[in-house]
Amino acid sequence: MQKLVQGNRSFLRGYFATHRQLFEQLASAGQHPETLFITCSDSRIDPNLITNAPPGELFTIRNAGNLVPHPSLPGGTAASVEYAVEVLEVENIIVCGHTQCGAIDAILNPERITHLPFVSRWVAQAAKLREILEERYSHLTGEARMLAAVQENVLCQVEHLREFELVRRRLDAGRLRVSAWVLRLSTGEVFDYDPDCEQFLLLQDPTEEGTGPVSLGSP
Repeated sequence: MQKLVQGNRSFLRGYFATHRQLFEQLASAGQHPETLFITCSDSRIDPNLITNAPPGELFTIRNAGNLVPHPSLPGGTAASVEYAVEVLEVENIIVCGHTQCGAIDAILNPERITHLPFVSRWVAQAAKLREILEERYSHLTGEARMLAAVQENVLCQVEHLREFELVRRRLDAGRLRVSAWVLRLSTGEVFDYDPDCEQFLLLQDPTEEGTGPVSLGSP
């Protein structure tokens, strides 16, 4: 705890002091984020850090496994999606998974978390992921299978978002964009799903010269 206290004091003397006007504006004008960012609760993930986004730019939902429950299941995630879309009128929704995800491991191996009833009930809603892995990736093992599971889980959550009528309405009107991302922890690289080639490709800045698309791998 002392480390956090010292960190806050350092924040006040450093970042806050040099960005005081930004925080004053956020306090007086309220929040107007452009993006709803849905990601995992994993302590190694920092949405603002990996996107270099300042305070006020991302409206963030975090839970184990970056899951989007069915609209019929009320809860904090559904409420936050509704608020972001209907009130804040975000232009983008990003679902961001990550490698080495403990929640994905729990989904694939539910017997390992029988002593955690709340976790078990939460990840049970993603049980379909095991069927997808068996149908499409039975030939994969180890890290390759886990990577496929992480990617497929993100795509499943994007589909769950489309089940929200308020999301689907804005998508159809061209007022909202939904993206599927995967963060590779070991390198900090982010891969975005391209539906045309059905691959997760390394994010590319259109203003920079690149060497061509770089794929994360299966699927």
